[in-house]
Amino acid sequence: MSPCDWGGYVGIELSQAMRRFGSKVSVIDRNDRLLHREDDDVTEALRRLFEDEGIDILLNAQIKRISGKSGQSVKIVLEQNGLEKTLEGSHVLVAAGRTPNTEGLGLDLAGVELTNRGYVKVNERLETTSPGIWAIGEVAGSPQFTHISIDDFRVVRDNLAGGNHVTTGRQVPFCVFTDPEFARIGLSEKEAKAQGVAYRLFKIPMEGVLRARTLSETRGFLKALVETDGDRILGFTAVAVDGGEIMSSVQIAMIAGLPYTAFRDAVLTHPTLVEGLGALFSSEPSAQNQRMRMAH
Repeated sequence: MSPCDWGGYVGIELSQAMRRFGSKVSVIDRNDRLLHREDDDVTEALRRLFEDEGIDILLNAQIKRISGKSGQSVKIVLEQNGLEKTLEGSHVLVAAGRTPNTEGLGLDLAGVELTNRGYVKVNERLETTSPGIWAIGEVAGSPQFTHISIDDFRVVRDNLAGGNHVTTGRQVPFCVFTDPEFARIGLSEKEAKAQGVAYRLFKIPMEGVLRARTLSETRGFLKALVETDGDRILGFTAVAVDGGEIMSSVQIAMIAGLPYTAFRDAVLTHPTLVEGLGALFSSEPSAQNQRMRMAH
């Protein structure tokens, strides 16, 4: 079996899963990197991971034609860097994003407006443009994670009870369940640069985390962004075994408003993966990152 995939979050999770089930897998992405909106070190780590596992990655590729029937026999003709290629396999997984299921519901008759992308238009309280009608989850254009939909429910519940709960400024953690995992909370480097936010960068390889060595799971890294004029943690990224669990520890600290020095000076249990946060925040930004900060 040789499924073809697309290089977003869902696509890469299922690509690795199908490969480990024994399938030959090709990942097709029109962009120049997997998860191209993420930092380059994240996308490079995923590229190396997939190549090591024997997954064929086709970047800068445009689909020209697809024929056949998924589950039986499929042929895909694509163009990559000006050259036409043909892939043949038994299955195609299309992980090209989701569209809201709002067409034909008669929402306009109820005075509920849609955005230009077809999502229900809501304000920060998740109220629609029609009084007394609310929308939650992905149909309201919220970040497409189950935990965000659950929080949307809490926002509407509280507001129906007379509160003033808003979605403005809420944290949006996420984890991509590859092996190792990719997890992030807060700003990435790309986002910080785009917003003109100055930062100090702390980064260590998982080789520097003692628990990762005992597990023989040293692929990946931990990194954190800290404000330059204070000690507040702006963002955290893990490409690591149980990266989502490590990230959650940092998220709780961010919720509590703890400075990065709280991790640096904490006595963390040895040997645990979270112990690596002590090593991370005890490291020093590299000279390259110092220059990046000065450029801001």
